[in-house]
Amino acid sequence: MDRAARRPMIPGPRHVAGLTDGGWQALDFSPFRDGVEICALREGEPAVAVLRYAPGAAVPRHLHTGLETIVVLDGVQSDERGNYPAGSLILNPEGVVHSVWSEPGCVVLVQWERPVRFLEEGP
Repeated sequence: MDRAARRPMIPGPRHVAGLTDGGWQALDFSPFRDGVEICALREGEPAVAVLRYAPGAAVPRHLHTGLETIVVLDGVQSDERGNYPAGSLILNPEGVVHSVWSEPGCVVLVQWERPVRFLEEGP
């Protein structure tokens, strides 16, 4: 077997234009949780995705097992600590426990260093 055949497959770069200007609208979303859709941009660790929350949608209480980085692209995302409008950067380090919701609906770019662990099922 030659050396190239033994190398692990490394995914190439991915470019998504205009995310902050509504470019996320052209992405393909699939169901994630009730009222929340996902477009996975990179799977594995770290994972990167765009999440689209319908108005009133929520993600139940969960534990972060690694750093989560969020940029709110549209609307307002909320948790127990506050409300984060478009343009906000949110850092949730390992050990943070919270739930997330969006009254008006929102779109966020998120990177999870490691998967979250859900502590509750629910909305």
